[in-house]
Amino acid sequence: MKMPLEDIRVLDLSHVWFGPWCTMMMADMGAEVIRIEPPWGAIDRLAEGALFGGASYTFHHLNINKKDLTLNLKDPEGLEIFKELVKKSDVVVQNFSPGTIERMGLGYEVLKELNPSIIYAALSGFGQYGPYTKWRSYAMIAEAMSGHTMLTGERADPEGPPLEMAQAYGDLGPGTMAAMAILAALRYRDKTGKGQMIDVAQLDCMVAYNTAITGYLLSGLKPIELREKFPRGRGAGGVFKTKDDGWIRLAAFGPRALDRIVQHMGVELDDISQEMMEEKVAKMTRDEAVEMFTGIGLPCAPVYHVDETVKDPHVLARDMFVELEHPLAGKIKLINFPLKFSETQPVLRTPAPVLGEHNKELLKELMGFDDEKIDELMKKGIISYSK
Repeated sequence: MKMPLEDIRVLDLSHVWFGPWCTMMMADMGAEVIRIEPPWGAIDRLAEGALFGGASYTFHHLNINKKDLTLNLKDPEGLEIFKELVKKSDVVVQNFSPGTIERMGLGYEVLKELNPSIIYAALSGFGQYGPYTKWRSYAMIAEAMSGHTMLTGERADPEGPPLEMAQAYGDLGPGTMAAMAILAALRYRDKTGKGQMIDVAQLDCMVAYNTAITGYLLSGLKPIELREKFPRGRGAGGVFKTKDDGWIRLAAFGPRALDRIVQHMGVELDDISQEMMEEKVAKMTRDEAVEMFTGIGLPCAPVYHVDETVKDPHVLARDMFVELEHPLAGKIKLINFPLKFSETQPVLRTPAPVLGEHNKELLKELMGFDDEKIDELMKKGIISYSK
């Protein structure tokens, strides 16, 4: 075995960020992930204003290593083709609103009859049951209800408004948990031969990620109240501006960190304060500040924007970017799989697919269709290709 999931086939009915992130991680680890799109294309292909080779940058980010099959599931023949694919697959992932896929005739009970060993992951905002199950959701909805948005704003300004988290972690976090759950279900199936359904709710996952909730459950106090009642030891960390209009993030907390500041910055312990650190750092360039603080053993980093992140020598040394050839966008640079395996290192093999790129390959190999049958499906509007 060259890759951990090379014998696993995933039918990916998901879209936007939540589901595609989950299935991309499986694809990176060797699974054959077949992205099923409607003939007119999924909404996330055009999710951003700027398009690169006919797709948004987020589509390029979240659909690496996948194959693409267009299929009109509203057509009875398209529905039957999908059901036949279920018989030949291991996992189905979808993030439709609860009830949608059941109305299409593709709920878990139906798919389980077709393939008792199928693992069916239903991803949604609020889960498959509960008072809010019919509410529509995006990442920021789960972030808001789980307390993250309020906590982010409170950290910035205790008197200020809530602040949303950047980059949809209400999708990426739950998507990661969904992938972990699918891997666990595969291990269970290895032992028992039984498939199962997995209900993944964004809100549930974001609640689980919020450690401040445990603090409240134990103390009855909100985080800001907890900090006021039980203040931590002295510290000198924070985000500080440098004289070249750069910024650093310094994490200097506890006696050891303060001792190092006293020893190397020529100050007295009683003089250490946020204001003092701001004044000291303001006299250094960003690079000078990072070099000094890391040199004395304190956690410190430059505050980057993305154009600097992609040039950082450590990030480059860790092989975090690769170049691939896209059929329409040409040569593009993409973010590599972040984890390092000693035996089965995931590899970025192909960029995000164009619409219907693997129609012929998949319909011939998995369904046994010939060119005439595939042309017939095209004429009926059951499949399509990128123009």
